Formats: sequence, C-alpha cells, structure tokens
Amino acid sequence: MNDSYDVIVIGGGAAGLSGALTLSRARRSVLVIDAGRPRNAPAGHAHNYLGREGVNPLELLRIGRAEVEGYGGEIRTGEAVKAARTATGFTVQLADGSTVDGRRLLVATGLTDELPDIAGVAERWGVDVLHCPYCHGWEVRDQSIGVIGCTEMSVRQALMWRQWSADITFYPNDVVELDDVQRRQFDARGIRVVAGKISSLDDLDHQAFVVAAKVRSNAEVLAALGLDTAENVAGTYVPADGEATEIPGVWVAGNVTNQAEQLIGAAAAGVRAAGAINMDLITEETEAAVAGLAV
Repeated sequence: MNDSYDVIVIGGGAAGLSGALTLSRARRSVLVIDAGRPRNAPAGHAHNYLGREGVNPLELLRIGRAEVEGYGGEIRTGEAVKAARTATGFTVQLADGSTVDGRRLLVATGLTDELPDIAGVAERWGVDVLHCPYCHGWEVRDQSIGVIGCTEMSVRQALMWRQWSADITFYPNDVVELDDVQRRQFDARGIRVVAGKISSLDDLDHQAFVVAAKVRSNAEVLAALGLDTAENVAGTYVPADGEATEIPGVWVAGNVTNQAEQLIGAAAAGVRAAGAINMDLITEETEAAVAGLAV
C-alpha cells in the first residue's frame, strides 16, 4: 500500500467500486476501504442491472474488485471509523488503528436496515422477507404476500406490492393506523387488513412477507468532519447536492445518500461522483501549475 492516494473510497459496493474503477481509469491513485458487509449479501440474485440480470451480488462485487485492481486501484479489507482534514486533504483511520491519507474522499458506505423485533424477520431477510418490489417482486408474483406494518411507508408498500400479486394481506401490527382514505384504497384493490400485534412470522400463513424497515445511513466516518445526517420518513441519509456534500473534498454515492437507490443507480452515482472528483483534482493541479509558471 501507498502512504497517500489521490482518492480514498470508503465502501466497496456498486457505488464505491464503480467510482474507483472510473478514477483508476483516469490514472488516479485510488484506495478502496471495504468492511465486507454488503447490504444485499442475503439475496441470491440482483436484478434490473442491465447486462447482469440475476447475477449473484457477491459475484458482482468479486468481478468489480478485479476490474478495479486491473487498472491499478487498491482494495483493503477493513472498517473506516473516522476521517479528519489535513493540510493536503484527509486522513482516514481504520478500526485496527492504522491510518491512510487521501486528497479527496468518496464515501459509499450504504445503509443499515433496522428490522422490527419480530421472530423470523432477521433470519429470513432477503430470502422470503423482502422490502423492494422492483428487486424481488417478479420472483414472488401471484404468491400470497403478507405486508407487516412497521412505519408510515408500510401502507405505500402494500399498494406497491399489489402490482405483483392480487393476494395481499396488510397487518397494521399496532404500529400503523389506517385512515378512511387508505381503507378505501385497500378495499378497492382487494387488500385484506388483519388487526393485531405480530410477534412471529410462524404465526402467519404466507409465501412471502414485506417489511418496510427504517434505514440508517452508515455515515459515522463523516461525523468528525462535521457532516451530520438528515432524516425523513424512511430513516436517515447524508444530504448532498447530487453527489457533492457540503464538506469540500467529500463526495457521497449510493444508498448512504439516496435511500431508494437500486444497484444500477448506485453504480451510476459512483461514476458521476468520480467524474466530479477527477475534475476537482484537475482544477487544483492546473491552478498549481499556473502558479508555478509565475514563480
């Protein structure tokens, strides 16, 4: 490993690796720091990724890492815990106590699903306990699906999943209270409503379940730089203008800033961020070169 890099990419999912690939092809020195805990690891297949439809998510990452390394990018397994500004950019501290320096940061650490305390949810998450109909709806089309009330988003989830199956049951779970408009919508779409608190999925007879879990942006590494997360009905996220944060020299891409981003969108965001980072470095280098002529 080098002592310093043009860009440190924190997070080695689709967004981080796509950004690292783009920057490596731009002849930048790049280090990817990845904790090795991808959100989509429980899922057997990834979807809506043109040219890679149905690919295993872990296989996609393996391919991506090899592509980054093929252009000279470096990948280090570890967890970045803190970032601090220096005279030339940033220092990133890892959980093992080591540090690495970079001129720019691209943070693509994704998010964490905060699952409800219902027996069976965590164990079956990504298998037959689902959240995204665009990711999993086709695979459970026309099956019996139970939608568990967890947040305000759960009502919307029930209406969305009705597109893939006519057999939808909504469980308010003593968390969600349906208003008259929502009840009429459910009646019109044939969505059954069953009241009562849910303690275990084993008590329910469905082929698949939908849980609209709250999400938490994995942005702890940015806290020391003064970059706080914002919150909406879905959970927390890192505010950004496109991929640029309010902290000069720091970009974000993927689910860490866009909670609803799918795999292919996260990859595209990583490419956009990489282009902006490279142009920022070019501008800095050009200004330094001009200043050198004047000496």
